[in-house]
Amino acid sequence: MTSFKKLNTKIFPKSGPVITPDYIYWKQLGAPVLVKEFGPIDYIDFSSVEPNYFAVTCSVRIQIYNPITKLATKNLSRFRENAYGGSFRPDGKLLCAGSEETNVKLFDVSSKSLLRLFKGHTAPVHRTFFMYDKPQITSFSDDKSVKIWDIPTEKEVLCYSEHTDYIRAGAVSPAVPDIVLSGGYDSIVKMYDTRSNKIVLSVNHGSPIESLLYLPSGGIFLSAGGTDIKVWDSIAGGKLIGCISQHHKTITCLRLATDNKRLLSGSLDRHVKVYDISTFKVVHTLDYPNAVLSLAVSKDDDTVVAGLVDGLVCVNRREEKQISKIPKEKKIASYKYSARAHVNSVDTIVSEQTIEKQAKVDHCLRKFRYSKALDNALLPYVANKCPQITVSVMQELIRRRALDRAFRGRDSKSILQILRFLLRNITDYRFTRVLIDVFNIFLDVYEDTIHLMPTEVRTVLQNISKLLQQEVELATELAALQGSMSMLLVGASIVNQKNTSTKNVPHHLIPSADAQQNFVVNLT
Repeated sequence: MTSFKKLNTKIFPKSGPVITPDYIYWKQLGAPVLVKEFGPIDYIDFSSVEPNYFAVTCSVRIQIYNPITKLATKNLSRFRENAYGGSFRPDGKLLCAGSEETNVKLFDVSSKSLLRLFKGHTAPVHRTFFMYDKPQITSFSDDKSVKIWDIPTEKEVLCYSEHTDYIRAGAVSPAVPDIVLSGGYDSIVKMYDTRSNKIVLSVNHGSPIESLLYLPSGGIFLSAGGTDIKVWDSIAGGKLIGCISQHHKTITCLRLATDNKRLLSGSLDRHVKVYDISTFKVVHTLDYPNAVLSLAVSKDDDTVVAGLVDGLVCVNRREEKQISKIPKEKKIASYKYSARAHVNSVDTIVSEQTIEKQAKVDHCLRKFRYSKALDNALLPYVANKCPQITVSVMQELIRRRALDRAFRGRDSKSILQILRFLLRNITDYRFTRVLIDVFNIFLDVYEDTIHLMPTEVRTVLQNISKLLQQEVELATELAALQGSMSMLLVGASIVNQKNTSTKNVPHHLIPSADAQQNFVVNLT
């Protein structure tokens, strides 16, 4: 007696990600280590000096973490109110930060002592940066001003009050240390030259600006606001080079990585997009459990840190390469295998027989219990997670001419289960053909009693009817569109054939437009 052949369920392959060098490179980042802070993570910055500590600005303090141990090594808590925008000096020895107290503070990282306190702003300061190759700090405040501070004298050097709304973004040119960018909630990016104390450029981003970033060349900068990243050429007078729109919620932060060959953008849509800086195309996406407010990448991309709106700091560190060694157990096993190979001609190794457990659906089909098989296939954990199994059972019942018997004698709850499954999956191109046959059989069984069914059942039936009508209308529109496109393609091919046929004819032999018109008139 042959064994029962189990139900043949068609497995539909899932469309996986395209495997590219960038996909492999960024997938090497290990599982994120989550560190909980006391509030939204305002800003994260990496020190460029080994061991590349990173500073997390959150609530009323700045925590400095070791990227290897993921533990806080230092705590700068000289704030009475919220701290903002803590950033390292390029040598990693000093750190500056703004605050809700309207002051700019300068700290010694090693001793955690407060070295300087710069007073002059009248509103919270959200971003502060060190000027390249100068003992100066630039600050960007909600009082709509940008100030340049002299570190040794603790005095204000320059002040620009050109914005009409809060300034929440800024950048300092890495190529020309006298150039400063500011971006405000008035959607304007302004460029200042500290040598002439003048505004040299002003461009409109179109949305409140959350982040600014200079490319290493110093001629191109990027502005992030709303769902767009815009690329500007400052040498060409603020010419808009391109616009990147890959997020569907506000972009909050921009960073460079991979020796300035990749751009990272974090957004409130919980994604961090990685772009190729040469083409500005997305090459990879990092997903996070909540909205991303801040982002930082260490040197050589060893560590990626994202700050979330719920106070979580997600630290992804690249796994170190380990030398593969064969364990001793495997060596012993290989020795046993080689010893067994010598007696293989004498001994016969019998493979262990594994008995497959029969599924409930197959058991019911084997016993010809068709109604019970359909009930098992319509269970929520099967119908919702593996609809292909439910469809396969229905298809098998159609082949056995037993689906109408499985439908008969059901209560309103069971009928609702069937109709809701049809409503969810009948427009899925994988199941449409089978489920249309199922729906027709259902109507044949219950057409005389539909008017007696509860209101909820009739409502689901009407929804299925409307859905099928919409699909028919869509198919009609697509067919009309296909016909129009085919006409256009045929017309274009005829024109190309005419051009190629007249290409080799001498120009004086081709009749003029007037001669062609006269010829047509004579024919008519």
